[in-house]
Amino acid sequence: MDAINGLFYGLAVAFEAQHLLLLAAGCILGTLIGVLPGIGPVGAISILLPLTFQLPPAGAIIFLAGIYNGAMYGGSTTSILINVPGEAASVVTCLDGHQMAKKGQAGQALGIAVFGSFIAGTVGLVGLQLLAVPLSTLALKFGPPEYFAIILAGFTFIVYLAQRSMIKAALMALVGVAVSLVGLDPITAQQRMTFGNIHLFEGISVVPLAIGLFGLAEVLVNLEKTHPVKILRVKIRDMFPGKKQWLQSRYAILRGTLIGFFLGILPGGGPVMSTFIAYGVEKRVSKNPGTFGCGAIEGVAAPESANNAAASTSFIPLLTLGIPPNVVLAVLLGAFLIHGITPGPLMVVEHPQIFWGVVASMYLGNVILVVLNLPLIPLWIQVLRIPDQLLYPMIILFCLVGAYSVSNSVFDIGVMLLFGVAGYLMKKFDFEAAPLVLGFVLGPMLEVNLRRSLLMSQGSFSIFVDRPLAAGALVICLILIALPLVRRLLRTRQS
Repeated sequence: MDAINGLFYGLAVAFEAQHLLLLAAGCILGTLIGVLPGIGPVGAISILLPLTFQLPPAGAIIFLAGIYNGAMYGGSTTSILINVPGEAASVVTCLDGHQMAKKGQAGQALGIAVFGSFIAGTVGLVGLQLLAVPLSTLALKFGPPEYFAIILAGFTFIVYLAQRSMIKAALMALVGVAVSLVGLDPITAQQRMTFGNIHLFEGISVVPLAIGLFGLAEVLVNLEKTHPVKILRVKIRDMFPGKKQWLQSRYAILRGTLIGFFLGILPGGGPVMSTFIAYGVEKRVSKNPGTFGCGAIEGVAAPESANNAAASTSFIPLLTLGIPPNVVLAVLLGAFLIHGITPGPLMVVEHPQIFWGVVASMYLGNVILVVLNLPLIPLWIQVLRIPDQLLYPMIILFCLVGAYSVSNSVFDIGVMLLFGVAGYLMKKFDFEAAPLVLGFVLGPMLEVNLRRSLLMSQGSFSIFVDRPLAAGALVICLILIALPLVRRLLRTRQS
């Protein structure tokens, strides 16, 4: 099935009444989550994942994808109006978005964020549609050595592109891999690190782990810094940028889209990294770099475009290789597996309804989000007025219900609480949770492909050098590891 026929097939799936309703609900919930500071798409998907257990697989994934894309759109609202990012990918938008709002240009800032997101998200989806099938065909030629090397390269990218300390990111990734080893050995079926506890025989579920690290931990952190904020007013009629603002933003949207498009595909890149790079590039190429940080509309257009382009293209490695490039997609991979679907090169053939249905639903979701975000901004502003003493207990309740409903086990609530406290302490000591979750999800894949490769070669590691693709991925790993060391050596010599 080619890309055009696949898209029409997917549209037929997406336009089914149940799927359309789930898509709209996901977009609304995702935007709401994006507006509320602190929770973010990872926490939202983790908390709401148990709601999909009784849904058909296609509807469940469409619903969760709608939440993801909605959060990408909604995060800019709080960044612009109250200078508090709704989620991590909207941090950069605060720099110029809020300054525009203070100058009375909140509507134009929100408008360019919505339209830039729509344009970039649509371009990213075109890339997903066109690249997915060829990449799936190529991936069918991969064996265990290639998968091991690519996953290892993914780990290296995650550490290399870490927002904070690379050493801390590497440590967290290793902790995630160690936690993933709990349960039965995938080759010999022997127990590992279960300590005789029957609840650990099948390992730790990704749902209570993610809910704890991103849902409960965020609540605990936000309880420390709750304070009343001034919310700027905005009128709907002001939310359409003028001709001059469009001319100022057009190249920023284009550059942000291209940066997000390519970084979304890379493991460890994703929306957060792409927004920082897009903002930095825009400031460097600008004729008036001094205006950035003081209300430059390009400083809103570029990161918001990069954000949504990356959100779309990050589905490419997940759907074609079965490898999640960022933490949100890692949780979404857990959703696929819970519903009995293994993303990868055979997904287009074995589950075309889900594959093309998700792609087509994201096109529809982009349109729904534009229609929703423009007129409903005043409603989202009212949501921001919910008192913290009501909001956070409700989130904690959802966390508890979500963790319990995975397998109706009180043990999972204990796991969620344990990782909630761990996530809180990690934030206090400046450790990132994302590498841990990615290590947890990718760890079993890394182990299985390593051991299968060694079985194929009768224990010889030369199999990773003899196969060109595997060798190329390992060379990339070595380059990424060597670059920081070379930089440090050069700095030492200069000083």
